Amino acid sequence: MKKYIFIFLTGLSFSAVQAQEIRDALRYSQDNLNGTARYRAMSGAFGALGGDLSSLNVNPAGSAIFLNNQFGVTLNNVSNKNDSDYFGNKTTEKDNNFNINQAGGVFVFNNQRTNSNWKKFSIGVNYENANNFNNSTYSAGTNTTNSIDGYFLSYADGVPLQVLEDNSYRNLNNNDQQAYLGYNAYIINPASNDQNETLYNSNVPGGGSFYQQNAERSEGYNGKLSFNAATSYKDKLFIGLNLNSHFTDYRRFSSFYEINDAPLSTDYTITDVRFDNELYTYGSGFSFQLGAIAKVTNELRAGLAYESPTWYRLNDEFTQDLFTTTSSSTGPDRGNPLADPKITNVYDVYKLQTPSKVTGSLAYIFGKSGLISVDYAIKDYSKTKFKPENDAYYTSLNNSMGDLLDNTSELRIGAEYKIKELSLRAGYRYEQSPYKNESTIGDLTGYSGGLGYNFGSTKVDLSYAYAERSTQQGFFTQGFTDGANINNISNNVSLTFLFEL
Repeated sequence: MKKYIFIFLTGLSFSAVQAQEIRDALRYSQDNLNGTARYRAMSGAFGALGGDLSSLNVNPAGSAIFLNNQFGVTLNNVSNKNDSDYFGNKTTEKDNNFNINQAGGVFVFNNQRTNSNWKKFSIGVNYENANNFNNSTYSAGTNTTNSIDGYFLSYADGVPLQVLEDNSYRNLNNNDQQAYLGYNAYIINPASNDQNETLYNSNVPGGGSFYQQNAERSEGYNGKLSFNAATSYKDKLFIGLNLNSHFTDYRRFSSFYEINDAPLSTDYTITDVRFDNELYTYGSGFSFQLGAIAKVTNELRAGLAYESPTWYRLNDEFTQDLFTTTSSSTGPDRGNPLADPKITNVYDVYKLQTPSKVTGSLAYIFGKSGLISVDYAIKDYSKTKFKPENDAYYTSLNNSMGDLLDNTSELRIGAEYKIKELSLRAGYRYEQSPYKNESTIGDLTGYSGGLGYNFGSTKVDLSYAYAERSTQQGFFTQGFTDGANINNISNNVSLTFLFEL
């Protein structure tokens, strides 16, 4: 006879202990290439060009390039394909979603004083979905070495048995909660029944192999609302400022399953495990941008822009459930397993500071027939910080990010060629890995293309963008850190409608 143990945690609880990880910091530090179809078709290389609503996100001086008032909205379809390789077993998961990616407008005010060197002033408001979190991965394979028991053992060792027996899940910090789950689901056993015992053994039998599955699904967005102001000096120098409001809503659901084929040796020997986790993060942030564009000659333009760190205030809610199956239940029972406490961990509000970014740009304009543009950006991910910095956990996490993350560069190249009212566009994008090892998250390579048609006061643009990046992250961050090699391919189609007044 087999015994089934189910630990289910929903409901509400409060905890002051943090559960943030490096992957959480990178989620809000990395921006996807989103915006108008023209911007995407040229891979975002607009730092020295301006004149596009999404160019404001690279260089806020770009709004002063506009000749007339303009309003636009962009519809977007994103398709993700994730190819996973886990111990030689290959799986594929696909995800597709549709959204309104961008909406905004720019108002241009020409100076009526013709003898003034300040020729015009512009203000703009633009919303963009800076990052779309909708994505799914599925990995499965046979692990001949490691079991998920290592995860629970890593949290349990050092925790007195009395802490796990005399407390409920609700009253424990995050680390002890993981040990509590493993203990009450019979995955781990204390080395002795001494209430001060701090050593634990696995109840998962060795000598066999472990078939493991990990499914992960995320959804949500990271939105950015920019309030822009810019001016033009002698129509040679353009200067701009953005004040940005950020807001995020993110959910991640993960389910890990393991079954082993080892011989069953003792009572309560674990035969299979299912471990589910759900993270919900929401909050807001602020950043600013400064930028300038100079007309070196009538054909050559140069741009320089600075984007400040984004200062976030974030909230986390976290739930877990654990289901295990044991072999025989004839041995002495050590008490009732956890009886559906229905708990959601609601953590204290915390702060995250993402790294700043500097972008240098050059563009060459071939009269009215076309242009080519290059952007080069630098961002130091090792400067990412959780706050308050005097918190012991955040100090350790910040030190880890300083050791593991790197100063990176990004190259974007875009070109446009006009045939009367028709515009043809193409672009290339390369972004370095934020990790020094370049394997946890790999380099990103992207290509894009598109076209646009000018109907006069109305313009329609269409773009296609392709991006590819590989990752190799563990399913869990400690104890059991095996993970799949995942190659992500993103296909993006955008359609923009622009109206000039």
